[in-house]
Amino acid sequence: MTVTQLRHLAGHLLTPLLMCLGMALAYLGAFHQPTPNHLALAVVGDSPQAMVLAQTMQNRGGSGVDVITVPTREAATDLLHERDLVGAYVPDAARPELLVATAGSDTSAMAAEVAFRSVADHQGVPLVVTDVTSKAEGDPTGQGLFFLLVALSVGSYGSVAVIGAAGAMLRMRVRAAIGVLTALVVSLIGVVVAGPVFGVIDSDFASVFGIAWLYSAGIILIGIGLHTFLKRWTTLALITLFVMLNFTTSGGVYRPELQNGFFGALHSFWNGADFVEGLRSLLYFDGGAGFSARLGGLFVWLAVGVLLVAVAGRYEARHAPAPVSERAVEEEIGESAAV
Repeated sequence: MTVTQLRHLAGHLLTPLLMCLGMALAYLGAFHQPTPNHLALAVVGDSPQAMVLAQTMQNRGGSGVDVITVPTREAATDLLHERDLVGAYVPDAARPELLVATAGSDTSAMAAEVAFRSVADHQGVPLVVTDVTSKAEGDPTGQGLFFLLVALSVGSYGSVAVIGAAGAMLRMRVRAAIGVLTALVVSLIGVVVAGPVFGVIDSDFASVFGIAWLYSAGIILIGIGLHTFLKRWTTLALITLFVMLNFTTSGGVYRPELQNGFFGALHSFWNGADFVEGLRSLLYFDGGAGFSARLGGLFVWLAVGVLLVAVAGRYEARHAPAPVSERAVEEEIGESAAV
């Protein structure tokens, strides 16, 4: 083996090694130590005792919790449905109750239960936990939407590798059109498997399909646009954007109230969070609780993809890239498939 061949091999090995480093930093950084971070809680009641309990919980939790009081159980339920609260404690000498909305996040609801169970234990009475939301029969934990996100993401960025390499000789507008059609197929596969096959989704199939297409098309168009400039590094860039930073900030495992500020900040606008939280609001909170903002976010990501495709198309027209050899195409597809 010559020095040139070793350098060639080392150059290709750099991609999976960087992926390994990125995955370790992203996943361990996001998930290794879930700690409350401004967990929104409430104590129900306007009595001095309720206010003292809320203040005591706030003092004990520090910046990990944000504890307020609400006057009635109905008001607390409304705030849970609006996703402004994670848990609301209803004090009672014999039967204290914790209201949660597990459809918003099962792990956050469990964190709220941990926070208030100590109060009930101190009283020596059992804590009754009431879920004010209902989920699809095939998705008892509420995390099925996250796994749908994973399937759509892999199908989308995997398609970019094929379109960018095998379709390199096609005009940009043709590649973009193929990408849009591919997003339709990826979305159809995801919704059919998540819906009729496993029952993770049991309503609003047309809306879910449209949201899935928005998400997939955004990734594919961004990838097609980036491929013009990044070439074989496109897969690494897409995995960084739509796996490392995407899955960890989507809220599918832990929402921002159980993550540090970095991942919580990305959760506010990243496309995976727009997809997961948008579907949660649509399916479990009657289309409220920030659904419009999350849908608008997916349109922004799609617009970024359209803009990148337009810029890349103009760049290719001006620079007339040299023909891509069949061997180079096969190498890029093989490298992406291996990932």
